Amino acid sequence: MKAVVLQENREFLIENIAVPNPEVNQIQVKIMASGFNPIDYQMTEDGPERKLLRSRILGREFSGIVSKIGSAVTDFKIGDAVFCGSGSMGSNGTYAAYICVPEEIAVHKPSNVSFEEAAAIPSAGLTALQSFNRMNANLYDSILITGAAGGVGNMLVKLLIANGYKNIVVTAGNENSIASLIDLGVQPQKIINYKKEEIYERALSLNENKNYDFVVDLVGNHTAEIGAGLLKTNGIYVDVTNFSTAESRGILFSKGAAILNISNYVYGFEKRYDYYKNGLNQLRLLLQNKIITPPAIKVVGSLEVSTVVDAHAILRDNKTQGRKLVMKINEI
Repeated sequence: MKAVVLQENREFLIENIAVPNPEVNQIQVKIMASGFNPIDYQMTEDGPERKLLRSRILGREFSGIVSKIGSAVTDFKIGDAVFCGSGSMGSNGTYAAYICVPEEIAVHKPSNVSFEEAAAIPSAGLTALQSFNRMNANLYDSILITGAAGGVGNMLVKLLIANGYKNIVVTAGNENSIASLIDLGVQPQKIINYKKEEIYERALSLNENKNYDFVVDLVGNHTAEIGAGLLKTNGIYVDVTNFSTAESRGILFSKGAAILNISNYVYGFEKRYDYYKNGLNQLRLLLQNKIITPPAIKVVGSLEVSTVVDAHAILRDNKTQGRKLVMKINEI
């Protein structure tokens, strides 16, 4: 099969490799589309994410059509349309024509969602759903979300609004991102354009000069320090980035904050497959019943090195403009 493979020199090449065959509890899937995530390019660099590299074929989420099943598989048949957050649990990554995954982590694709849209859901959707569930916020709590137009932020905002939360303030950095948040239902006056306004002062003014009950950090680094400063004493800080700083950690400690570190990885590492199945099924039902809409997407290209390089550059430069990046792999 055709795959985009990471080389020792950290460049990518197209290779033809053997099609994986499913083990007894696995399904083989012909991948129709693959989603891109920041961790993809981060695993090619020297940061902490590099330790998560398990396959020279990157990519951690996909949609596709079941092409073979293992002898013990009961939930799927050949021809079923599925989507999945494979993480490091598959035979290989998703920059490839085929993958084998345990049936316990895959779910049926909603019929009202395209393959490209479905491929954009698992990683960001599961992260947003975990954040939402663990926050357990009161409807009247004040919530600040930095970097809300990205994949996780987009899904989290949808979940909050669908569940009746209104006291939400978000940050974004360009007109396209701002427009995408307005389309989700965020009030225009609750959007801080961090390229034109100081986040700290503006965020306080939008919350009656009070610090926030919840701060969700989807940016990290210096923005993490601003977010920490905006959290109330004993507030809840939701860290999705792992890019906190010594300064932000010091501020949070001094405020007695509860810190929620959000990670999908540990569930795969511990083979707690029910986390993936249950979470994706929740998202499937929300999408199927049109309670939330799928992410806005940008199809960067087909299964080629240039597609991967271009997508990684867009993610690295934070220029997604409120759209999830997707690669089209196969045709129906």
